[in-house]
Amino acid sequence: MSEIKKINLTKKDISKKINSKTGLPTLYTNKIIDDFIDILKNLIKNKEINIKNFATFKAIKKNDRIGRNPKNKKSYKINARKSLSFITSKKLNDKIRDL
Repeated sequence: MSEIKKINLTKKDISKKINSKTGLPTLYTNKIIDDFIDILKNLIKNKEINIKNFATFKAIKKNDRIGRNPKNKKSYKINARKSLSFITSKKLNDKIRDL
């Protein structure tokens, strides 16, 4: 099996890709990405958001729990927090599988 390379993308990288595809100015694409992230952030706070043919985002509340360091076996308290669940749509999964 071939090794999968990990690629880290920044908002700037995504903006450049949108710029090269659409020809829109980079500052404008930066603004689009920032606005999109702000909209998602505000919508996700207490609800589940489904973007058709892309993914579902959901905020999950996690309770306090006890975690353990595997190296030294010491136990630590992990505080309650919110986490984000991202589940890809079937259509997006199919497109990725066909690559």
